[in-house]
Amino acid sequence: MIVPVTVPKAELHCHIEGAAPPTLVKRLAEQHGIDLSHVLNGNGKFIWSDFSSFLKAYDAASAVFKTPSDYALLSETYFRMLAAEGAIYGEIFISPDHAQAAGLSYRSYVEGLAAGMERAKTDTAIEGRMIAIGVRHFGAAAVERVVKDVIGNPHPLVTGFGLAGDERSGHPANFAKAFRMASEAGLGTTAHAGEFAGPESIVAALEFLRVKRIGHGVRAIEDKDLVRRLAEEGVVLEVCPGSNIALGVYTHLRFHPVNILRREGVKITINSDDPPFFGTTLGREYASVADTFGWSFDDLMSVTRTAIEAAFCDPATKNRLLVRLDSAAR
Repeated sequence: MIVPVTVPKAELHCHIEGAAPPTLVKRLAEQHGIDLSHVLNGNGKFIWSDFSSFLKAYDAASAVFKTPSDYALLSETYFRMLAAEGAIYGEIFISPDHAQAAGLSYRSYVEGLAAGMERAKTDTAIEGRMIAIGVRHFGAAAVERVVKDVIGNPHPLVTGFGLAGDERSGHPANFAKAFRMASEAGLGTTAHAGEFAGPESIVAALEFLRVKRIGHGVRAIEDKDLVRRLAEEGVVLEVCPGSNIALGVYTHLRFHPVNILRREGVKITINSDDPPFFGTTLGREYASVADTFGWSFDDLMSVTRTAIEAAFCDPATKNRLLVRLDSAAR
């Protein structure tokens, strides 16, 4: 069995509010006088049973983060956890809509998160970047508002733009303008697709949003032509196996298509999505796919290399990360 921490890891798909450890959520809830007994049980686990109740628990837990210092504590905590599992790089999805609900400006939200990321980097050398996301079921105008905030308030650690929310709500064509604005501003782009919606949602994201990375994307397996296209065009899938199992997209990891997709030449990365909600971590994700599918140390190193090469960071940072990766292979 592979010792997961010996493999340098990189993560491209994690929602920062969804990465909050229950202990931190509980502490801030008490500090701010918020009752979370309906979403956090006595054993320190989030309470949810299906996708709808997961979203409610997620929003309730996110509501405890009220100030820039709260968000700094969240990002520092998460990046330290990543580094402790051997990660050398992490990208987090940030949600300006959640910040707005907490009464924070976009700038204050980002500055808080950046402060925590920098503290973690100082102590652990982990690199991190942020991807601002629009929520598709809030509509095209809301998604465009997010990208305007990002472009109007540039920050060196905010290097990407993405689309999340209910895949079944709103056709990607509705968000083409927002993605065009993001690309013209030099931001990397990604979009959730092929999780709860089928392969047609992936095709639409590729056609209308012109992305080179897809969040999840696993249901591409249902369309052989699409699998071939993903491989030929070098589209990178941000695969979150534990999340897919927890949310019922697949019943068991051995039935998950990540191994078949990889064998077919599709570029695969491994990610944790909303780790404490799904009882996982990035390290556990690496270990579970290795155990289930017999992936070797070199296979996992290749997964990390794919993530670094697809990362939304500058070439100099990317090169440094690749040197760190190569040094672990010797």
